[in-house]
Amino acid sequence: MKYIVVLGDGMADEPIASLGGKTPLEYAKTPVMDRLSKLSEIGLLHTIPKGMKPGSDTANLSVLGYDPAVYYSGRSPLEALSIGVPVKDSDVALRCNLVTLSEDEPYEKKIMIDHSSGEISTGDAAVLLEAVKTGLQKEGYHFYAGTSYRHCLIWENGRVVPLSQPHDILTQCIEKYLPEDEVLREMQKRSYEILADHPINIERKKNGLNPANSCWFWGAGTKPALSSFEEKNHKKGVMISAVDLLKGIAVGAGMKNIHVDDANGGLHTNYEGKAQAAVDALLKDGYDFAYIHVEAPDEMGHQGSVERKVQSIEYLDERVIRIVADQMDASGEEYRLLVLPDHPTPIRVRTHTADPVPYLLYDSTDVKQRDWRYCERDAKMSGNYIAEGHKMMDYLFQKQ
Repeated sequence: MKYIVVLGDGMADEPIASLGGKTPLEYAKTPVMDRLSKLSEIGLLHTIPKGMKPGSDTANLSVLGYDPAVYYSGRSPLEALSIGVPVKDSDVALRCNLVTLSEDEPYEKKIMIDHSSGEISTGDAAVLLEAVKTGLQKEGYHFYAGTSYRHCLIWENGRVVPLSQPHDILTQCIEKYLPEDEVLREMQKRSYEILADHPINIERKKNGLNPANSCWFWGAGTKPALSSFEEKNHKKGVMISAVDLLKGIAVGAGMKNIHVDDANGGLHTNYEGKAQAAVDALLKDGYDFAYIHVEAPDEMGHQGSVERKVQSIEYLDERVIRIVADQMDASGEEYRLLVLPDHPTPIRVRTHTADPVPYLLYDSTDVKQRDWRYCERDAKMSGNYIAEGHKMMDYLFQKQ
């Protein structure tokens, strides 16, 4: 038996008037998921423990079978693991986004325009971060380049201080969300002075792109200690994601990260490459479990784009799930396929919520005709509900 998770980050949503009262998942043309849902169990899964923030960090830990209440020590340390950053027990890791702030006001009065600087390329971001390192790095503070707008700051002997997520404050004045720590606040402010007139940002503005004109620190945490996924589940697993957070969880859990060319965490990522990498890992390389993470629905939710969120879901259906299901069926290998989001990212609020998410669980050995369509509405109507998200892995592996 082989096991596959296809996770559309932030895919769940709320009914939207412009879609005729349907959610993006309900409205999207998803013939593959429609077909599978009539042969599958669907239901709702609560991935976020009560009292915890609804982040991709806590939610994906939960889906992978790690209770966030036990294993979560912050988002940034997981990302640091993925890019090979040495993290000591006394260190605090922070996410360093390259963001777009408005340009005309004093720094404290600026508006958060874009948490991702228009999904800036990794190459351009690396050049900008090098300028930041040159201008800001000091004893006890070390910058490391990641992917696209997502980077890392290690604070030696630091403190886990409260910091605001930039995607939570889009269109808002940043003044009341700036770090209380004086050093971090001053570093953010000085980063704007370094980046605002950088040649890359001048060129981006000429081309109608959002400039990456400030650092933004958030997600502080300490070194994580995850148990081995293989020892825990007796399954050899691979992670396929363009996002450092997911890669870091895989490193911490002892799973293999598979690199896919041109996978970038955006709407126009290499969907087919991700699907094929998963199939090859399962059918050619002897792995038991593949986790395919697609960031695009979440990014489109943060952008507030109904049209692009629908498109990202349609891409997931046609360019990932179809390839996986068709090739697994053709191979004759028995398999279970779990499709779900980690959390909702509703267009209405443009950030994460802690509401339950719909899941679809297909078992090639247990095909029964049902009358469901995979969407939030039908998942609720099914009556199936898993209250603790970290128990889904056991359910996937043990379901008879």
